Amino acid sequence: MKLKFANRMSYIKASEIREILKVTEQEDVISFAGGLPAPELFPIDEINQMTQIVLKCILCYSF
Repeated sequence: MKLKFANRMSYIKASEIREILKVTEQEDVISFAGGLPAPELFPIDEINQMTQIVLKCILCYSF
């Protein structure tokens, strides 16, 4: 299916931020951009433990 847009859409340029983010996906680029932390550095086990504690506390107070 071919989409047809209004002629004025041909004047819209790509987002500069989107273009910068494309570069951060390259393996040879180390990005220091804020908001793009390395997922492998997240403390998943600690987050899971804290989540369980919070959920147990919520259950205790809801009944």
